[in-house]
Amino acid sequence: MSANPYTGVWPVAPTPFSESGAVDYDGMRRVIDCMVDQGVDGICILANFSEQFLLSDEERASLTRVCLEQADGRVPVIVTASHFSTAIVEARAREAAAMGAAMIMLMPPYHGALLRADEEGIYEHFKMAAEAGGIPIMVQDAPLSGVTLSIPFLVRLAREIEQVKLFKIETPQAAAKLRALIAAGGDAIEGPFDGEEAINLIPDLDAGATGSMTSATLPDLIRPAVIAHLAGRRDEAKEIYARLLPLINFENRQCGWRSCKTVMKEGGVIASDHVRHPTRPMHPDTRDQLLELAREVDPLALRWGK
Repeated sequence: MSANPYTGVWPVAPTPFSESGAVDYDGMRRVIDCMVDQGVDGICILANFSEQFLLSDEERASLTRVCLEQADGRVPVIVTASHFSTAIVEARAREAAAMGAAMIMLMPPYHGALLRADEEGIYEHFKMAAEAGGIPIMVQDAPLSGVTLSIPFLVRLAREIEQVKLFKIETPQAAAKLRALIAAGGDAIEGPFDGEEAINLIPDLDAGATGSMTSATLPDLIRPAVIAHLAGRRDEAKEIYARLLPLINFENRQCGWRSCKTVMKEGGVIASDHVRHPTRPMHPDTRDQLLELAREVDPLALRWGK
C-alpha cells in the first residue's frame, strides 16, 4: 500500500437502536469491535449511513464519546459534523477533536430543498470548522446536499485551508471528478476517496482514489481489492470486486443504510435492525434476498457474534 496515511477502507458505522427506537449504546460498542475485527483502516461515525439526521444533539455527543472510547486508538475515527449552522459545526469540530477524533467529515451547508450558502459562505464554513477543530477535514461531496462543488473550488479549499486534506466524491460520474480533482490539485489532494458503498470502486481507484468509504457490511472483503489495486494488481482487484458486486449493488440500490443493520443483526453483532421513522423497515423479501447474497460471500459481520 501507499505511504499515504489516507488509504484503504474507512467504513461508516451504523447506529444501532433497540426495538423501541432508543440508541443501543452496548450495541454500538459491539459494532466498533466488529469493525476493528474486520481489519478496517478507519471508522466513520454519525454519517448519513449512520442515520445522523435522526439523532438528537445529546445522542450525537454520547455516541461520539462511546465510539471513541471503544475504538481506544485501535483505528482512527472520523466524526461527521455536517450541519447548516456554522456555529454548530464549529462546536461539533471542537468536541470531536477534544474527544480524540482523527478527523471530521463535512458536507457543505444546506437545508431542505432550496436553502444553500453561496460559495464564499461555504468556504468560510469549512475554514471556521478547521480553525475550531484543528484536525483534518474530509469534504463530503454528495448529491444529498444539492450543492455543486466545482473542481476549482475544491482545489481552493485544499490549498488555502491546511486541515482540508481529504475528499469523498459521491457525485454522478465520480471517477471523472476524482481524476480532474487530482490533476488540478496535485499534492494538495492528500486523500481522494471513493464512496457510495463502493458501487464505483474500480473506476474510482483507476482515477486515483486512495481509499474507499464503504458501509460496514463487508469491508473485510472489499479491502483486499483496494490493497491489490493500490499495489498495481488491477486484475486481481477486479476479480475480487466482481465476486462482491451483486451484494454491493443490492445494498446500494435496494437497501441503503438498513442493509448493514440487517446483516449485523443476523450475525449477532446487534440485537435489532430497527430504523427510525420515517424510514421504513425492509420488506421481508428484500431482507431475504440481501441475506442470500451476503451468505454467498460470507462477510465477517454475518457471523461475528455467533
